[in-house]
Amino acid sequence: MKIQNSKRGGEVHATHRARARFGCVQHRAGRNAGTRPEPALQYANNEINDNGTLTTSFKEVGLGTGTDSVRITLTANATAVYQCFNNGGHHPKAGNKETLQSDVITSGDFPVRNGQTTGSLIVGPLDPGGFSCPSGQTLFLESVKYSNTFVSDAAGNTLKATPDPISRELHIQV
Repeated sequence: MKIQNSKRGGEVHATHRARARFGCVQHRAGRNAGTRPEPALQYANNEINDNGTLTTSFKEVGLGTGTDSVRITLTANATAVYQCFNNGGHHPKAGNKETLQSDVITSGDFPVRNGQTTGSLIVGPLDPGGFSCPSGQTLFLESVKYSNTFVSDAAGNTLKATPDPISRELHIQV
């Protein structure tokens, strides 16, 4: 069966026209069928700054347009090495040195725009706690290391940040 196409002046087969219409309808129904994008953490990048803190920058997409903010959490295992130095700038042979290890965690609420959010979370370094130097010596933070760094959202999406582990040698007077 052939149908006259008045706009183009040509002929088209009715079955082709029906298939074309059905295909368009099917495509529109698939796009507008109420499917909501799934939240996904796209990246999480680690960096240690000059004072030994870990900054993890991230991006989460697929949050939809009905979300105003999202809670993001950063967890990591942290290590800090503190050491005493004499006033001449040398560490004594006794080697007053303390290595501290602990889990660190921080969270923040980040605004959602156009279904996505980007931001940074900061943790560390570990505090020396009760470790101190004897008279005539000064305490320095010598190095930090962060491992098992993960960024997660309230929905349970989790992404391991990179590089991991990450460490930095320092020599910062405390």
